[in-house]
Amino acid sequence: QVQLVESGGGLVQTGDSLRLSCVASGRTFSNYLMGWFRQAPGKEREFVAAISRSGGNSYYADSVKGRFTISRENAKNTVYLQMNSLEREDTAVYYCAAALLIRGSTTNTRAYDYWGQGTQVTVSS
Repeated sequence: QVQLVESGGGLVQTGDSLRLSCVASGRTFSNYLMGWFRQAPGKEREFVAAISRSGGNSYYADSVKGRFTISRENAKNTVYLQMNSLEREDTAVYYCAAALLIRGSTTNTRAYDYWGQGTQVTVSS
């Protein structure tokens, strides 16, 4: 199985920045579409960003466009989420996810095969 481990979450203030990292096990990291999702208390898990296998294409939720950037380093089995200009509404547990095959929308949680345990991001004001 593929294991995903997120890190980089924490407590910050509005306007601050954080960079989340997700390290994957295995030798086939480059075969996977990688995504970031988040879930706030009492809400459904929602799409944040995704990046293609080569890193050539990225996708973002409207709520984070212009503020968040997803990237990957396949040689390090790592995907990143750079989060700038953080807002209180960004407070959530952030999850890294991997999809071997693209079956429909990259924004749907059901498209992904593996998930990390999540890392908490809390933005205060």
